[in-house]
Amino acid sequence: MRDAFLAALRADAPALEADFNAICDTGGRLQGSPSAEAAFALLAARLRAMGAGTLSTFHAPFRGWTLDAVSIVLPGEAGPVPCAALPGSVSTPEEGVELEVVDLGRGTPDEIAAAGERLRGRAVLLRHEYAFSPGTIHRRLKLAAAAAAGAAAAVMVQPFEGYGPVAGGANACPVPCFGVGIEGARRLVGAGRARFSLQGRRAMTEAPNLILDIPGAGPGRVVLSAHLDGHALAESAIDNATGVAALLSLARTAAPHLAGLPRGLRVCVFGAEEWSLWGSRAWLATLPEAEIAGMALNINLDSIAGSPRLTALTSQYPALPGFLREAAGPALAMHEPVSVSSDHANFAARGVPAFRLIAGFGEPESRLSRLLTAADTRDAVPMEELRAATEIAGAILWHALTADAESMAALRHGTPDLSAAVSALASLR
Repeated sequence: MRDAFLAALRADAPALEADFNAICDTGGRLQGSPSAEAAFALLAARLRAMGAGTLSTFHAPFRGWTLDAVSIVLPGEAGPVPCAALPGSVSTPEEGVELEVVDLGRGTPDEIAAAGERLRGRAVLLRHEYAFSPGTIHRRLKLAAAAAAGAAAAVMVQPFEGYGPVAGGANACPVPCFGVGIEGARRLVGAGRARFSLQGRRAMTEAPNLILDIPGAGPGRVVLSAHLDGHALAESAIDNATGVAALLSLARTAAPHLAGLPRGLRVCVFGAEEWSLWGSRAWLATLPEAEIAGMALNINLDSIAGSPRLTALTSQYPALPGFLREAAGPALAMHEPVSVSSDHANFAARGVPAFRLIAGFGEPESRLSRLLTAADTRDAVPMEELRAATEIAGAILWHALTADAESMAALRHGTPDLSAAVSALASLR
């Protein structure tokens, strides 16, 4: 039956491509925007069309944000510096604020601390780092350090030529936060000062989470998840139209088999992932412990194309790498340290064996360097990569749906305590 399932999955390739393009057509899908609303409506229709299981929507309350205007203007220059506001950023005064500029290069927290009074009352430039490498320093740590040092504004610099400004959440930073491209950073450094203006509004709103539950022959569930929300600069194609399109293909192909398999499938399309993983965390918090205990495995698909090389981020669950290699073979790389980088982390923190499937881990030269920029468009995703990644995810899904109870229970042995790592994000939404 495994071979028949994978053959059917390969035959679904035209629908996989059509879904991917339809998701990209909705735009960048910043949570709370018309683009995101259109995308969730599209996904709800696609899930209903499967004609299987029960579809529900969980609305996760969160503090949303709307951008009204953003600009960086250099003294004596008519043309502004192309820029983005980091979502969730606080605003400048309405007339903006003119600040001296300090470039700290990479801008590690240690470098920020060493700069001392040089940063006080100034705009500090900090390099955006490739998010998916060991040793990466996350934006939130740099922004927090800059604010603590007395900076009046923080500017994340996207380091690759031709990609333009970088987005990415402001992560509760108490000073205005901007993104620029490397070309804009050179202009800022050359001028030495600029007028920064950012006007945004925060208000409580809701992020939808679409949950399709399809029973199997037994009581347990494999949870297949992907986040739909993204950023406004492009199509959020790699991150995460790839994962959502694959999720649809996998669910569509698995649905006819589930009634005869040991466990069922719960398909989760999450919102507000880009807001410190809030959508999935809020949903999981509503579930009784018995329901959490019935989750055999979370397969989280997030940015699964952009490089032909795939890695499973296995959340320190010691038995999980062996289980995944048995299903997918040796070509699937493993990263075992905790990675609080996507919705799998919320499952892992609740005691559910969970992993994120991702392309390009440890490959800053890959097309995943386009994430959070205007270059995250569908042309960065060769269909052969998306098809291959979907088939690898399919092999893992089938293994999880059909494995014996003892094998699935063994994945929980040595469950790590990830609560501190995950809860550190909760205050950043």
